[in-house]
Amino acid sequence: MFAHCYYVYLVTNPARTAVYTGVTNDVRRRIQEHFDNRGNPGTFAGRYFCYNLGHCEPFEHMEGAIAREKEIKGWKRAKKDALIATTNPQWLTLNYAEL
Repeated sequence: MFAHCYYVYLVTNPARTAVYTGVTNDVRRRIQEHFDNRGNPGTFAGRYFCYNLGHCEPFEHMEGAIAREKEIKGWKRAKKDALIATTNPQWLTLNYAEL
C-alpha cells in the first residue's frame, strides 16, 4: 500500500525578518513555488521573499498536518523562532537538505 507523507514547514526570508508557515505533500516543489513567487505582493510569502526552509515536520495524515499548521500559525513570532532553533539552531537554509 502506498504511504503518503505531509509536511508542515516554516520558511523565512534571507534577512530572517518574516516567517511563513505552510503545509504540503511535496516540500521541494512548494519551496520552489515560494522562490518563483518571490516579490509577488499578492501573497505573504511572496511579499516578504520567504523561500528559505528553516523547519519541517512530517505527518502521515493530512489532518494532523493541518492541525499542526493552524497551531503554529496561532503562535507569536518568538515561539516560531524558538521552534526553528530547536531543530536548526544556526537557521541554516534547508532547501537542499535530505527530507
